[in-house]
Amino acid sequence: MHKALREQLSLPEIAELSFEERLGLLADRELTERENRRLQTRLRQARLKQSACLEDLDYRTPRGLDKGLMTQLATGQWVREGLNLLILGPTGVGKTWIACALAHQACRQGDTTRYLRAPRLFEELRFAHADGRFPKLMSSLARTDLIVLDDGGLAPLDTEARRDLLELLDDRHGQRSTLVTSQLPVDHWHTIIGDPTLADAILDRLVHNAYRITLKGESMRKRRAKQLTAAPASE
Repeated sequence: MHKALREQLSLPEIAELSFEERLGLLADRELTERENRRLQTRLRQARLKQSACLEDLDYRTPRGLDKGLMTQLATGQWVREGLNLLILGPTGVGKTWIACALAHQACRQGDTTRYLRAPRLFEELRFAHADGRFPKLMSSLARTDLIVLDDGGLAPLDTEARRDLLELLDDRHGQRSTLVTSQLPVDHWHTIIGDPTLADAILDRLVHNAYRITLKGESMRKRRAKQLTAAPASE
């Protein structure tokens, strides 16, 4: 507010405003600055892999992206209701970018978010078991409004990873949202998880209350590489 007051005093036309109007401008500036700082803090804590926002989402590339569903997800109601989201499809079709854009949107709407690659999450949980940080780490993850688990299903889960994943999803079920990206169809997840009993419990908490985006088509990275190859060389 002090900074805004100094700026006011440097404007000759400010004298035309009443005291109440000037005070209102100062209060609005303070509220805006505070919210911007909170947003930057949420984005820093989210550690998003890509700088993405929904306004830049590409609907022109044919990959089966439902604009109506994306518009609905952009409202953030699914996060407030503690629902999940699965983004499926082959490599390179933009799963991670869309996940980061939705996570960025959640941060803008005031929700806490955390991006995690699934393999690194399980590795971090193993270390946490070893050094005694496991309860604190799980408590932090349980309180996060939206967790993005990227690259799920790249490798079969071992016994400890299965149990940790079930505990994490059980803590969050119906209260917090989890977004998972995977190259594998959901039908194959049972096999990747391994133990049939734990797999049933994990999928029950993750899949049955989830929106689903299934992408298809050629890798967008390959598409861009072809475009660069086909472009004429600059003189």
